[in-house]
Amino acid sequence: MNNALPDGFRFGPAALRVSDPGRSLDFYVNKLGLVLRKREEAFAVLGTDAEEVLRLDFRPGISPRNYRETGLYHVAILVPDRPSLGAAITRLAEHDIRLGAADHLVSEAIYVWDPDNNGIEIYRDRPREEWTWHGGQVQMANRPLDFDGLLREKEVARLAKAPMKNGTRIGHIHLEVDDLARAKQFYGEIAGFAATATLPGAQFLGAGGYHHHLGTNIWESRNGPPPSPDTAGISLVTFEMPDAHSMQALKSRLENANIETNTIENGFEFTDPWMTRVSVHLRV
Repeated sequence: MNNALPDGFRFGPAALRVSDPGRSLDFYVNKLGLVLRKREEAFAVLGTDAEEVLRLDFRPGISPRNYRETGLYHVAILVPDRPSLGAAITRLAEHDIRLGAADHLVSEAIYVWDPDNNGIEIYRDRPREEWTWHGGQVQMANRPLDFDGLLREKEVARLAKAPMKNGTRIGHIHLEVDDLARAKQFYGEIAGFAATATLPGAQFLGAGGYHHHLGTNIWESRNGPPPSPDTAGISLVTFEMPDAHSMQALKSRLENANIETNTIENGFEFTDPWMTRVSVHLRV
């Protein structure tokens, strides 16, 4: 499509609302393995030694994420290789953290929930040459994860004792919406993601031939209300654009659709129909 996002699109850091700084930092640093890069009274910046991945916005007194509200389903942290996923499983097992898991064919993934019920996926991609496409749709599934194979990967024990590896970043975002057609119109026709796969009650969209940068579903949020600022959830998504032309093209598409944009340093911001704030800037 001529309004497609560029091949070089990727997500930058995301931000989540959490209620208890100490409890959340224990979870994300000690149990997930992210590095605490900066802490202020109102927020903390987490990531790897090399870059920011996630910001926690401290909102004392907020309630856990409400499944019926639109907004966050999960933030997906992409690790650079299979041993890193095995290390993440090892860390979580050592702390008796409940998790879900699946082999999606294009990727292998685990799922956890932070103390405020924010959904977190940790996954590794299979090489693109192993993905199967039919008519512009990528084949994905929910098959049992090969835990034994992951834990037998070389270096897992060593990596599990260290922070998450450089190269770890936000790979995709999955949102709850009230209506799938509305989500496809906004994130597809306006924002410029291409449809890549569908499941009952869910659709997946991506840029540059990626299996999906964005998931949207109505599994529990069909006709649901927008997220309350008094509940946990996502407070910022970052679009990283490879060039000024593609960034301006996105801005023009949004404004032509009567979506308000606000200028910020090195880019602009907008809010999607489900109250998710999106920051758009050039990749540094």
